[in-house]
Amino acid sequence: MIVLRTAYCHECELSCRLIPEIALVPPSLSHSWGHAIPHIGHAIGNNVYLVKYAGNNVYLVRYAGNPAYLTRYTRKPPYIYGGDLGALGGRSAPKMTSSQKGCLARTRDALTLNCRQVLNLMVFFGFMFNYMLRVNLTIAIVKMVEAGNLTAESDPSGAVESVTERMVEEDGRVWFQWDEHKQNLILGSFFWGYLMTELPGGRLAETVGARRVLGVSMLLASLLTLVTPVAANLSYLAIVALRALIGFLLGVTWPSMLPMAAQWIPPADRSKFMSNMMASSLGAAVTMPICGQLLATYGWESTFYATGAVGLAWSLLWFALIYDSPAQHPRISDEERRFIEHALGDTVRSKEKETLPVPWRALLTSGPVWAIVLAHVASIYGFFTVVNQLPTFMKKVLNFNIKENGLASSLPYLGKYLMALGTGVIADFLKSRNKISTTAIRKIFTTFAVGVPGLLMAFQIFAGNTAAASVAIFTLALTFNGAVTAGYLGNGLDIAPNFSGTIFGIANMLSSLGGFLSTLMVGSLTYKNDSYGQWQIIFGILSATYFFGAIIYLILGTGELQEWNSPKNKGEKEPESYPLRTSAA
Repeated sequence: MIVLRTAYCHECELSCRLIPEIALVPPSLSHSWGHAIPHIGHAIGNNVYLVKYAGNNVYLVRYAGNPAYLTRYTRKPPYIYGGDLGALGGRSAPKMTSSQKGCLARTRDALTLNCRQVLNLMVFFGFMFNYMLRVNLTIAIVKMVEAGNLTAESDPSGAVESVTERMVEEDGRVWFQWDEHKQNLILGSFFWGYLMTELPGGRLAETVGARRVLGVSMLLASLLTLVTPVAANLSYLAIVALRALIGFLLGVTWPSMLPMAAQWIPPADRSKFMSNMMASSLGAAVTMPICGQLLATYGWESTFYATGAVGLAWSLLWFALIYDSPAQHPRISDEERRFIEHALGDTVRSKEKETLPVPWRALLTSGPVWAIVLAHVASIYGFFTVVNQLPTFMKKVLNFNIKENGLASSLPYLGKYLMALGTGVIADFLKSRNKISTTAIRKIFTTFAVGVPGLLMAFQIFAGNTAAASVAIFTLALTFNGAVTAGYLGNGLDIAPNFSGTIFGIANMLSSLGGFLSTLMVGSLTYKNDSYGQWQIIFGILSATYFFGAIIYLILGTGELQEWNSPKNKGEKEPESYPLRTSAA
């Protein structure tokens, strides 16, 4: 039997990265072992072929006429384990050759994570910690304004000065006399800065690299988080300014990640990669109970110290482990680098070449770009409305305090992440089989992620007059919305990977305005009238917004690479290529 392998094999990359040879396997061995041994025919030396990799063991067959031997080797000396495990013809197992030792050395290396796997893990934890830096104040402010047995810090007699904001309890705990207006100002200041860096952050990542953009922003934001208690003790204006600066730094997070994916992640793996960004939702589910425990045990200051320290540690690891492109990474294997470059082809400009100018006219008049932008605006508008306004509806209309129910508060975030992970795997599987186009995949999952919540909001109008029904509907709406990772979220990488950061920066900047608009909408409709009838109008607007985003994407969306992604520069040389080695048959 002759088995020809000339392409990179995902399933067997642990042992042999490139399979250029024709492997000869005798019929007798094929008949005896073929049904039980997958991936027969991976040549690693002179008449030595890999037939199976399982756990810490490598199964090799050595064939030199007749008989053939099946031998198991471990990744530790003396390498040969258990002797002959199936020699045909009664011969003993062969000694290990230098080529076999070389294969085992590669196998040992492969037991460690490759560069793409490290990037996936760092992005996963990075977005989780990023969200911690974002919401820590939302959790801590409850204790920061909670009154107790007061003493005036500046007055030994214990009389309270009405002009001071900073109060000290008898046991030393500090809290602040911030009225509701000041609290809202402090909480909202993050978004002032966040909105300013969405578009610049994406473009900056395209020009100087996401490694520096994201790494520096997280590093500085973590350091500022560590000094938040100092700012709070100065005045509420100091913490307003500090939180606006943290928002300014973290605004680059989402847009910067798409240029990184464009350089590192093959098209067939991008939906799974994008699901790592939904770890922000998981971060919300994790942060609430952890910070709650810290508040109860060590005081509100510990929330900022813990989240700041975690973010700082992640930033240092990011700079040590992550690089902007495979060509810049000092520890990447040649096989992995060639595989990535072959998979990406000439769709993306390498970091070593001159940065392309943004074709603003083509980009801003592109239907596929506006499909992404409007779908994202609709999705985030719905998300902000549900997350920020749901507790008000539940408490004032249905007399149910969802914030006091930890499970009900965490389920939507957990469900959203799991949906993102599952749909990402499904989308990449469909793409790898080439039975459905990228355009169809993006439209199917965007319709699912944005259209289904629209249906649920319509259902909420008529069936959401009980706490149980409302919690179930809103939980399902946020859960289904997690499928955006397989839909429009990574679509910028399909249509224009060279400008994916700019596209997402525009989308995220405009969608951030949705948070302000949703607050204004709810406030104006429920002012002095918090009835269920008024909330039915809100749910109707929310449903229409979701449907609008889904329909626009169905009409304008595509997964095809746009011509303006690679504008032709005069005198530009053809891009370098790194073809896989093939053998002549």
